[in-house]
Amino acid sequence: MSEEDLVDIKFRIYDGSDIGPFRYSATSTVNILKQRIVSDWPKGKTLVPKSVNEVKLISSGKILENNRTVGLCKVPFGEVPGGAIIMHVVVQPSLTKAKTEKKIDDSPKKTACGCSIL
Repeated sequence: MSEEDLVDIKFRIYDGSDIGPFRYSATSTVNILKQRIVSDWPKGKTLVPKSVNEVKLISSGKILENNRTVGLCKVPFGEVPGGAIIMHVVVQPSLTKAKTEKKIDDSPKKTACGCSIL
C-alpha cells in the first residue's frame, strides 16, 4: 500500500478533545473507525459509548454511513498536505435503555374539579 492511500484522521469528541490522529487505508470503512473510537475512548469522560451503534461520525457537515469508505469521505479541496482530517464524534445512547429506565406512573390523574382521569 502506498503512502498516498493512507489518510490521517483525528476524532473530535463533545468536550473539544481529540482521539488520534490515526492512519487508515482509503478502503477502511466508517464502521472500522467507530470500532477504534469505542476501544480508544478516553478514561474519565462523563459520556461513554458502549457500542459502535451509539457513535455517529460527522465529516464536512454530513453524518457518515457505516458502509462508506474513508476514501469517499475525503474532501480533496479542503485538505492540507500532511494534515489530518478531523471528524466530529456524537454519542447517542441507546433509546431502548432510556425507555426501560424511565419510571412509568400509572396512578389516576386528578383534574382541577377533583375528577379522576383514567
